[in-house]
Amino acid sequence: MHDEDGRRGTAISSLISQDCIVSGATACRSLLFTGVKMGSFSRADEAVILPYCNIGRSARLKRVVVDSGVRIPEGLVVGEDPVLDAKRFRRTESGICLITKRMIEQLV
Repeated sequence: MHDEDGRRGTAISSLISQDCIVSGATACRSLLFTGVKMGSFSRADEAVILPYCNIGRSARLKRVVVDSGVRIPEGLVVGEDPVLDAKRFRRTESGICLITKRMIEQLV
């Protein structure tokens, strides 16, 4: 969407489906399904993001599976603090977090 230094969307070793917007964001080793929108300065590393999710500005997601239609709040960080992640989301022993709408609603 943006053609300015520091604002270009980047996809590295990722599969991005149709109707996705990676606007000034970065997807690295990730899979984005149809209709995913990533806000500026957000990042998804080793993520599977199911259809019609909205990743808020400056959010950082690492080793996550995001359920369909989830709206990730601006600035949310998942995958960097295992103790906090385990309190807020379902987390596997290997460190992968599942994020659902209900889990996001409980954060507020």
